[in-house]
Amino acid sequence: MTLPRYPVVIIPARMNATRLPGKPLADIQGEPMIVHCWRRAMNADIGPVVVACGDKRIADAIERAGGRAVLTDPDHPSGTDRVHEALEIIDPTAHHDAVINLQGDLPTIETAAVLASFTPLLETSVDVGTIVCRIEAEEECVDPNVVKAAISIASGARVGRALYFSRSLVPAGEGDYYQHIGIYAYRRTAISRFVRRPRGQLEMREGLEQLRALEAGMRIDASLVDTVPLGVDTQADLDRARAMIGSKSA
Repeated sequence: MTLPRYPVVIIPARMNATRLPGKPLADIQGEPMIVHCWRRAMNADIGPVVVACGDKRIADAIERAGGRAVLTDPDHPSGTDRVHEALEIIDPTAHHDAVINLQGDLPTIETAAVLASFTPLLETSVDVGTIVCRIEAEEECVDPNVVKAAISIASGARVGRALYFSRSLVPAGEGDYYQHIGIYAYRRTAISRFVRRPRGQLEMREGLEQLRALEAGMRIDASLVDTVPLGVDTQADLDRARAMIGSKSA
């Protein structure tokens, strides 16, 4: 078993987030949030890192920091579509055989989590890798904003097969529950297949795009990580990120 040899990390970013407009450029310790995400991805040292931007202001911020950015259609329906367009722009000859779709609102993500999303692709039958974390807080079990993953995973294993994702608590019965963290490592052929598929019924009902892959018969495996990275969706999240990064730099 071997990993894809030429992966690339692409971070989709857009300015018009519903709950926190302009968040890629939100200041955290003197730098835009998207720059913090880009640096975390660079530190993972998986491959080149590119930010797929829906706005020139984001591209300018990344380029000022010394990174590479690509302008994409501002009206993409999902981050995956933005990532795919950027991949076709930077690599029309398909040199990169895998792409990690890393969200641009994870400024505190650990490099180990980025690497963990790539690990499932060791198994050649896996189309998409992702990560999950055990749910410890009871209130998260009933929170529809906490996406649950039904994982077939052996005792003591760190990677298991994802059979379903839901905003409801799955599966039934005694045992661990897992929170899904939306970082994806796609084989090149898989992301091309994914973006060409129409939205499926399960995806529309749950509001979860990863179900499109499962409905298409694609295999998703998930690595188990120990902590959930802070996703910045609100002003309160941004304040927490500033405090976390500030404490580490103090």
